[in-house]
Amino acid sequence: MNFFKKTLPILLLAAFQLQAQTTLPIPRNIRSTFEKGTRSLTGQPGEKYWQNFATYDLHINFTPKTRLISGTADIVYTNNSPDTLREIHFKLYPNLYKKGSPRLSLFHSEDTGDGMSIEKITLNGQVQDAGAARVQGTEMDVRIQPLLPGSQVRFSIDFSYVLNKGSHQRTGEIEDGAYFIAYFFPRIAVYDDVDGWNTNPYLGSQEFYNDFCNFKADITVPDGYVVWATGDLKNCAEVLNPTCCQRLAAAETKDGFINIIDSMDLKKGGITANHPTNTFRFEAEGVTDFVFAMSNHYMWQSTSLVVDKTTGRRTRVDAVFNPKHRDYFRVLGDARATVEAMSYRFPKWPFPYPHETVFDGLDQMEYPMMVNDNPVEDVAESIELTDHEIFHTMFPFYMGINETKYGWMDEGWATLGEWLISPMIDPSIVDDYGVERYEQSAGTEEDLPIVTLTTQLTGMPFFTNSYPKPAMGYLFVKDMLGDELFTKALHHYIGTWHGKHPLPWDFFNCMNTGAGRDMDWFWKAWFFDGGVPDLAISKVEKKKITITSKGTKPVPIDLTVEYADGSTEEIHRSIAVWEKGTRSVDVPFLPKKEVVKITLGNVHVPDVEQGDNVWEKSKN
Repeated sequence: MNFFKKTLPILLLAAFQLQAQTTLPIPRNIRSTFEKGTRSLTGQPGEKYWQNFATYDLHINFTPKTRLISGTADIVYTNNSPDTLREIHFKLYPNLYKKGSPRLSLFHSEDTGDGMSIEKITLNGQVQDAGAARVQGTEMDVRIQPLLPGSQVRFSIDFSYVLNKGSHQRTGEIEDGAYFIAYFFPRIAVYDDVDGWNTNPYLGSQEFYNDFCNFKADITVPDGYVVWATGDLKNCAEVLNPTCCQRLAAAETKDGFINIIDSMDLKKGGITANHPTNTFRFEAEGVTDFVFAMSNHYMWQSTSLVVDKTTGRRTRVDAVFNPKHRDYFRVLGDARATVEAMSYRFPKWPFPYPHETVFDGLDQMEYPMMVNDNPVEDVAESIELTDHEIFHTMFPFYMGINETKYGWMDEGWATLGEWLISPMIDPSIVDDYGVERYEQSAGTEEDLPIVTLTTQLTGMPFFTNSYPKPAMGYLFVKDMLGDELFTKALHHYIGTWHGKHPLPWDFFNCMNTGAGRDMDWFWKAWFFDGGVPDLAISKVEKKKITITSKGTKPVPIDLTVEYADGSTEEIHRSIAVWEKGTRSVDVPFLPKKEVVKITLGNVHVPDVEQGDNVWEKSKN
């Protein structure tokens, strides 16, 4: 049965109802998606929604001594769009390090060079002449014969480049014998219903926007090197010794911690198969990227847990690290606790992938099934870093968000995940990452609406709009709806858009529909409008406390009442008190003891002027 034929009248009615209430500004290029039928005002993908798809078969060689990466990318690309494509746009991310490429990062001169060399392009079995590809910075266009809707094109591209030794920007040599290698192959850019080809160059700051693809990868490295990657290792017996393979198999079925490679193994050697080189084979389906890491001296700890009690499905969690980094010995437990919390507490969605590997690197960056985290000695900071990066599994990888344009749609969620999950792991943690920095910049000329495109931001606005401001917005809605209804609405969004490319308006509309509640008043005030968060205690009377919103950003009310006997009482009101546009709220208050002080505020609630947030009983 055609779902859309059956439900279209209902959806249209709901759309018209929502449209009548909509207060959110909609740019005309976004509005056109509703008119074309690729998106809908209910938050559902439209009847004509589409996205393109590719399969990648990667054959990679890496030589640590020279840091040369070379290989072939065999790609089958399917045009599911209604458009005829006359060229294919590629991303050559390693060209961030190419001399003359535009970038927002400062690199050592020894790390800049010739970038990625495209040595041969074969198109549908025919070798192309040199003029077929036009390369500018990280962008490459390849002219093709017209690719009709529903048709496929096949590429085979031979390429090579030298991995950066220093100037580590999400990828590169970590130390002698350890490497994290990301964005290493020519990949086809996203072609979508808003912008067509994603031609935003990679400048080193804004993050990524990729289609969901299937990957196979053969990675050939010298003897003694172990490779970890996105996807499942398909040939353990060919590349690792039997003991390691047995331990790995056991880890995938047990809750306990297992050393796949321990310090004694590193001393003894013989971890990999005794060949001059070994080829590790991995496969991953329905992911937005593929990365790998390798080392000849890292430990490997592993465990697994049931992430879906209905099916019994398990996820394996790994920590791979230099044993001299003693803080990393706790990372596996924190990573496992994060995956468990995500599956059962927040967002309460079964962890979607078969494994998650935290690799000891020089960055703080997420990838499908992989995390590249620098060692951190402070326990709280280590926990916060671990759960923040793992939380990205849902946003952007499960949800396919365009991070390049809308960084807040993934970093805001990872920040909220960090705030909520860190205290679950260690109750002593009070994580308010970024709140104070937003407080300091709110209302200044640097303070721009959250929906400002990330490509237009740098410095403080880039940080606050990507991390704390959206996290607070999500948190305040969670508080207003309550955990049960918020989870229902969030699951509606996740269930609707996982494996697809949601826009901000898809998110807002989907949450409204999932909650059965029009929240555009808040979305507009917090995400689109200017203004500042600023509450004040205006008056304290016998039966009420009057709170005034001097700013226009709706925030919760949190009052701490101190009594003469030293006891305290907490009073809370969610953002719902501001829904009707009122500027003052009377909070009922009937104290049974003598009140000496009332304080307004909360660690996750910013307030630009706090001089009026305290009331104290007169001593006269």
